[in-house]
Amino acid sequence: MSKPVILTVDDDPSVSRAVARDLRRRYAEEFRIVRAESGPLALDALAELKLRGDDTAVLLADHRMPEMTGVEFLERAMDLYPFARRVLLTAYADTDAAIQAINVVDLDHYLLKPWNPPEEKFYPVIDAQVDAWRRTERRRPADLRVVGHRWSARSYEVRDFLARNQVPYTFLLDTVPEAVELVKAAGSPDLPLVVTADGSFLAAPSDAELAAAVGLTTEAGADFYDLVVVGAGPAGLGAAVYGASEGLRTVLIEQHASGGQAGQSSRIENYLGFPDGVSGAQLADRARRQAERFGVELVTTGRVTGLEARGQARVVRQADGTEIAAHAVILATGVSYRRLTAPGLDAFTGRGVFYGAATAETPGCAGQEVFVVGGANSAGQCAVHLARTAERVHLVVRAAGLETSMSHYLIEQIAALPNVRVHCRTAVTAADGDDHLERLTLSGPDGEWTADAQYLFVFIGAEPRTDWLGADVERDAAGYVLTGPDISAPGGTAVRAPYFLETSLPGVFAAGDVRAGSIKRVAAAVGDGAMAVALVHRYLEGS
Repeated sequence: MSKPVILTVDDDPSVSRAVARDLRRRYAEEFRIVRAESGPLALDALAELKLRGDDTAVLLADHRMPEMTGVEFLERAMDLYPFARRVLLTAYADTDAAIQAINVVDLDHYLLKPWNPPEEKFYPVIDAQVDAWRRTERRRPADLRVVGHRWSARSYEVRDFLARNQVPYTFLLDTVPEAVELVKAAGSPDLPLVVTADGSFLAAPSDAELAAAVGLTTEAGADFYDLVVVGAGPAGLGAAVYGASEGLRTVLIEQHASGGQAGQSSRIENYLGFPDGVSGAQLADRARRQAERFGVELVTTGRVTGLEARGQARVVRQADGTEIAAHAVILATGVSYRRLTAPGLDAFTGRGVFYGAATAETPGCAGQEVFVVGGANSAGQCAVHLARTAERVHLVVRAAGLETSMSHYLIEQIAALPNVRVHCRTAVTAADGDDHLERLTLSGPDGEWTADAQYLFVFIGAEPRTDWLGADVERDAAGYVLTGPDISAPGGTAVRAPYFLETSLPGVFAAGDVRAGSIKRVAAAVGDGAMAVALVHRYLEGS
């Protein structure tokens, strides 16, 4: 097979040659460098490459070209090579256009001209894009097949679990011929049916069975660690990375998938160090790989149900009865989305009503009118993401506007999208349908109205996941974990007060959204995780 391609397009011949020269200097051994001097010529070149079966890794396009702008070229190139990384070459004056292109063509990076010296300003960017391209699953995801009913809640849960753990799969409706044959071959078992690469069948598997089948670790390798981190959202991943990198033997227990709620975000644009934005899945994947590189053990489908002190050890108990002990524990269990209580909604959870972004459902929203409930950043990010494929997105907000709860950059993006309509002072009051959601009743300033709707995504605040904690860990009235000076009980030890992120049970710390008074931002959660590890060291040195 021939080398994969890095293609550059710029209408200025001197710039085009300079880009190609710098690319060949570093990447010629592994990649074929192709250059074009207009968008149409570049598309012709890509079409020819596609016919020959050649792969394309990176596309670099100048923004200002007379026949076709760089954004227009990248948008059309996505049809030919959807997995190629997309980089826009732009002058400083066009930075705003480049930022807008992030949402139009899911731009991976924009690079300012000039990029000299390339060792500092050019090669690190292309290195990152090449690395991301290599890690992207580009084959048709036919190794793992999921057969299920379109509106089955458990079928959705299986697909969501696989998607959030970045396991490629093909979903087959139970009515298509291939699915009918698979079900027949498996002995007509309960659905959803999961068919693995080696041809074995899993009928209506549990998350643990599914995780084991796709190669995820579901059991800890030891009984005792220096540090147990419960929850693999940004706070938990941050704690695991800092703990393991500083020599603590660390195990990270996660019930669903790494990334937490942030891992479901289509794009996080205000996280430091990512000027082009980063999807929650990408950020979670990078953090997980970083943690594993430092030796963190990641246990998936681990549901912690208890925590207690046994002498100097802190012991977490899991739903399957197993126990893991450590010198210290960091609670980073995050929060779950609060449920809508309107009549009829509970019956359609997973069958048209989804809490969170539910990325596995995005393809089904193509050409549909979809509803998003919520006025904070998560709802805004979901609305922007769905607007790329849906016919219309209705953002339903109880407040008088978005300004009090949503970041300014998201408000501007939503205002610029012609197929997003914001309904203020509006609430969902009822849901109706047969085997799935079909209609919503809403109440707003102009009275009550009914809309046809098959998809409703809900982001209406959060509740902490702390029901499993005993009386030794003090919480506030809403269930958030109290730490440091907020603890009303004595806390700490006989010789010291509790540390800032330490709970009322010495040696147990809280980080991220689960902590009372936390700042609900990804950067704050990661900072909490790092700070908690520093306090763990202080605790271990003094205990």
